Amino acid sequence: MSERNYVLSLSCDDKPGIVAAVTTELAAIGANIAESSQFWDRQSNRFFMRIAFAAPERLAREDIERSLKSPIDRFGMKTALADQARKPKIIIMVSKFDHAMLHLLYQIRVGWLNAEVAAIVSNHEDSRRTAEIENIPYHCWPVGKDNKAEQEAKLLALVNETGAELVILARYMQVFSDSLSKRLYGRAINIHHSFLPSFKGAKPYHQAHERGVKLIGATAHYVTSDLDEGPIIEQETERVTHAMSAEDFVAAGRDIESRVLARAVKYHLESRVVINGHRTVVF
Repeated sequence: MSERNYVLSLSCDDKPGIVAAVTTELAAIGANIAESSQFWDRQSNRFFMRIAFAAPERLAREDIERSLKSPIDRFGMKTALADQARKPKIIIMVSKFDHAMLHLLYQIRVGWLNAEVAAIVSNHEDSRRTAEIENIPYHCWPVGKDNKAEQEAKLLALVNETGAELVILARYMQVFSDSLSKRLYGRAINIHHSFLPSFKGAKPYHQAHERGVKLIGATAHYVTSDLDEGPIIEQETERVTHAMSAEDFVAAGRDIESRVLARAVKYHLESRVVINGHRTVVF
């Protein structure tokens, strides 16, 4: 029998019977559960669950949604149903440092990331050649105080036009306005070094080297109106020593930033991340 793969993610107030109600409905339509993860946040009394399952191909998405309506209504669930056969579209934003973007493009090329890059957006021309080689539409939109609102409107129009599900700030060195951050909440991921708030501004790795830092790292998080303080998806640290130069710090930081961002994007695209207030649940 031909099957189609889906991922159901849900959250609701915790009550007895949630898992049983959902899995009973899936069994009734002949679905086979391949993976199931759940978490009860006792502090907020919220329940989170992710179920990957295969359903008979004869069933339309609407049939599955209709079968789940009873437990959704009963428990007041917030749900998302993703068809794994559909390749999500993403927009990558980059400035001059392109290491994180190049890593994403490579992981897509080799199939580790299941995504289609709908466009690359930059405030510089530096990555146009890369976009041409990858056959990806490239938009260079310089941003200044006088045209910031106009350029953000272009980005929103591009998201709507391409149907992009995720905007990735792969070392895009421009701050989103509060309005844009709210419009893209839960659909935009940023990567930055983990020296904040100690080392801000230019050359943070050089500042860290000057202060004799022993650990460097990176953080990937959802973009919010609070600069670099959105719900964290993924982090990584690496030990450094006094024998390393500032340039060694920078090189190590490039590697960590690239890996952390790619993992965060993968978790999001596979519906493994559920926002829980200022935090995330990552299955």
